[in-house]
Amino acid sequence: MRWRTFVFGYSLALALLLFAQRHGEVTPPSGLHAVIDLTHAISKDAPSYEPSEKAAYRVTVTHTVAKDQYFARNICLPEHFGTHIDAPAHFAQGSWTVDQIPAERLVAPLAVIDVRDKVRLDPDYRISVDDIAGWEQKNGLIPMGALVVANTGWDSRWNSEKSYRDADDKGVMHFPGYSLEAAKFLVEARNAVGLGIDTLSIDYGPSKNFEVHHYTLAHGLYHLENLANLDRTPQAGTIAVVGAAKLQGGSGGPVRVLALVK
Repeated sequence: MRWRTFVFGYSLALALLLFAQRHGEVTPPSGLHAVIDLTHAISKDAPSYEPSEKAAYRVTVTHTVAKDQYFARNICLPEHFGTHIDAPAHFAQGSWTVDQIPAERLVAPLAVIDVRDKVRLDPDYRISVDDIAGWEQKNGLIPMGALVVANTGWDSRWNSEKSYRDADDKGVMHFPGYSLEAAKFLVEARNAVGLGIDTLSIDYGPSKNFEVHHYTLAHGLYHLENLANLDRTPQAGTIAVVGAAKLQGGSGGPVRVLALVK
């Protein structure tokens, strides 16, 4: 009877666990408070930097369960589409391609700099050294070798490509980015491994020469663009896991970014 009771109890627990997994109710791994997905789903509706990128995205269903007993698709997409990574080779010839970025750089302390209040007043706002100083006054020094990301609030515009690109009558886009001074500080004084942002580009919308791209990628950093859910992510004390597609010779590619909250 005891054995039957044990088996019943174990079976019930397993059934509840499987039910929870299927309904997205799995608890975080031991030692973690939460796992936050910082990634937008890739779809035809994703805003793009260039119209040609949108046109290049194609999905074709090749097999279905009803017909072939399994489901599969062919996908064609630009390397810099949706939530994605820029490898150093994107702007710095001869630097690491996405498959060459050392794996240990893809797991890093995460620092989230909140500049939403300033972006509300100026959509072309550029993250400054003062913003970094303000973060450090609250949270201590940015850890050496961190991934630093900017929460600009632009993620709230994701479902409207017009609002997300925010182009004026001349076709110039307006959205926030990093200042060159802030980027240099994070590279030279904090040894950051990467920069991230919840907009289309690390450089602000009106940029013509992509000075932050040129500088940071030449110094071996990677970029994460079109991040999501930064408003749910603590400013400090989390670990980022950057699941970049290992595309041989790639200038970048799709990425799944997770924040592990201790």
